Amino acid sequence: MNKRLFHFFTKDHRRVEELLDNATRNPGEIDMEYYNRFRKGLLTHIKMEEKTLFPAAQKANGNVPLPIMARLRLEHGAITALMVPPPTDSLIKVLRYVLDKHDIAEEEPGGMYDICESLTQHQTDELLEKLHNVTEAPLHPVNPAPIALEAAKRALIRAGYDYDVLAT
Repeated sequence: MNKRLFHFFTKDHRRVEELLDNATRNPGEIDMEYYNRFRKGLLTHIKMEEKTLFPAAQKANGNVPLPIMARLRLEHGAITALMVPPPTDSLIKVLRYVLDKHDIAEEEPGGMYDICESLTQHQTDELLEKLHNVTEAPLHPVNPAPIALEAAKRALIRAGYDYDVLAT
């Protein structure tokens, strides 16, 4: 297997990581232009997985959800919630930690991408075409209201992470 879907998604992981690295290049300072590009890229990446890859894999699996999907979907919800409050050093630290764990679960041998690749091997060209045509996720301004961060913390708890512990 040539792992074209695996390479598509892992390459996009690296692209999104680079945007976050650029946004946080200067210690104690967040470049909001790069950060917003990161947010849009990350939300679009999640959209590609949730709307194209995961449904195709589930359908190819006899409409039975893959066991790892539940965890990844909870993490997608938590990651998306972290895109709402304004970025702080603590939020970025938590976000990097969660993304690292999430990416490992998708990229490791036998992880989500390998499973999806195997299940959808006869649809690779069709899926890649759909993925290349996914529209960018809409990007709303960050929300500085305290409730935005509280909602993100609750989403993280549901996904198995504790913001306050990770932020220290």
